[in-house]
Amino acid sequence: MPDHLTRVLSLDGTLRACAAETTGLVEEIRKRQRTDPTATVAIGRLATGAALMSSLLKGRQRLGLIIEGNGPLKKLQAEANAAGDVRAKVKNPDPGLPPKNGRFDVAGAVGQAGFLHVIKDLGLKEPYRGMVQLQTSEVAEDLAYYFSVSEQTPSSVAIGVELGAQFEVSVAGGFMLQLMPETDLNRINVLEERLALLPPTTSLLREGCSPSALLADLLEGIPYQVLAETPLRFSCLCSPDQSGKLLQMLGAEDLDRLLAEQGEATVTCEYCKQSYHFDRTALAAIKASLES
Repeated sequence: MPDHLTRVLSLDGTLRACAAETTGLVEEIRKRQRTDPTATVAIGRLATGAALMSSLLKGRQRLGLIIEGNGPLKKLQAEANAAGDVRAKVKNPDPGLPPKNGRFDVAGAVGQAGFLHVIKDLGLKEPYRGMVQLQTSEVAEDLAYYFSVSEQTPSSVAIGVELGAQFEVSVAGGFMLQLMPETDLNRINVLEERLALLPPTTSLLREGCSPSALLADLLEGIPYQVLAETPLRFSCLCSPDQSGKLLQMLGAEDLDRLLAEQGEATVTCEYCKQSYHFDRTALAAIKASLES
């Protein structure tokens, strides 16, 4: 089944949850970013986290996640909107770390010191910005910590990315469970016990468990309604016009130098790797637009 996200709300309004399959999305990011296995798992987790958090958006709202750590990956970024469009990039796609204890060393690649930044464009005058220190550098736990500290919303976040024999993405996805202040204590205890016994998300998805079925198992005995099922896809916002605006930021002096020395320029998007070429006429037009 194509990648998608399922969002639900308990009938009493005290619990909300979402689950997503992101296999195709993360594989597309792997191909475009040309990541090694460890970087694939790391950026795949962040992109899946952004997809899960997009369940809290509406209309034309967008969000961005940035992880900056002292590990070899340096910086990871993911963006998503309410329509299910997701893109992601990583500063160093080839950290070259060997597996640790039989697992890809995501925490080592991210680094044990650093920050998670959350930026939300909610259509207001200024975007919302939140920041927390990394707790485990495993991504899911850091997102849960952000919700607990910055938004005072107790949350459980589980994200998994599994690779195949050729290091392609064989399965990816996750879920997010959030409790409202009015949640009954007995229900919290039941959910904690259920979460402790739940198999890894990748195992469930590999066995054919859909996001909606995963939520049904997790919330068994709790009446809820399905609010939406949203397709998820890799989608980039880059365009020739946007690339031209980047060249405008060079300023007239640098554009003059570029015209004199090279007479052309190519701008490559860091997310999708699409290149946009500007010949001498186009560069001159960009410079003229600055002067006008």
